[in-house]
Amino acid sequence: MLLAEQFLIGILMAHPYRLVYPKTASSCAVFNACHSGYGLPDAFTKQSELSIAELRSSEDAFVDQLIAAAPDYGAPILAANFSRAYVDANRAANELDPALIFDVPRQKTNARVAAGLGVLPRIVADGKVIQAGKITLTAAEARLKECYFPYHRALENLVGQQKQKFGLCLLFDFHSMPQAALKAVPQKQGHMPDIILGDRFGLSCDRWLTDSVEQIFSRAGFVVARNAPFAGGYITRHYGKPKKAVHTIQIEINRSLYMDEKRLLPLPEFEKFRNRISDCINALAGLGPTALELAAE
Repeated sequence: MLLAEQFLIGILMAHPYRLVYPKTASSCAVFNACHSGYGLPDAFTKQSELSIAELRSSEDAFVDQLIAAAPDYGAPILAANFSRAYVDANRAANELDPALIFDVPRQKTNARVAAGLGVLPRIVADGKVIQAGKITLTAAEARLKECYFPYHRALENLVGQQKQKFGLCLLFDFHSMPQAALKAVPQKQGHMPDIILGDRFGLSCDRWLTDSVEQIFSRAGFVVARNAPFAGGYITRHYGKPKKAVHTIQIEINRSLYMDEKRLLPLPEFEKFRNRISDCINALAGLGPTALELAAE
């Protein structure tokens, strides 16, 4: 067993998330990374037939590190500590998979749940099954109580605080995407996209925000596309209410730009890439009204 795997096995989540506030709150933005955690309870890893590396294959590794500069620019960060293979915070709480959980209440299931990608995933990347057999509904509810609900309470509070202080909230939901997922995506400017913005085709935020975000990443030298194949998940849909002054946009980054996807290790040029993203974070945090502007009104 690799030393890294020995370290990761048995990680207990003393707290399901990390929340970092800025010293001075000057931005109406919230930066979110719900898929970058790798916490896996010991009992869960023992029940699984997969290796730690396989369990982590769906993880948006290092995304929390890529956006870590946000507090320096006046905006808070929320990041999950738990692994996406354990609980997926970018799903609705009722997206329970009857193929994984006994006695799931009868309800209409969607394509994600049917594929094994519910709030408690049945599979990871490449369709590998996490564990044989089913778990009880009580065990499923315990996982949600442990990780899912505290995470979303924290995110709801952040959104509410920003809206109260600044009059609106800009929620930037950061993810990463495997390069293989981009093979069928139409090229832009003769290149595969580096960044895909998801605004649910204009439903989760106003057009000015999507345009502004695209301009920020384009000026930094990234190839940017919109809504295909990722238009936004549960967080984008649930929190994005532009008519109520909450604008949410999903930002997917091509993993191959900064990490070895097979070994789950940062590339040698990771710091250089993070600096590019940090410049974009600075510009994103500057969108919308600032605390100084509000004080002057």
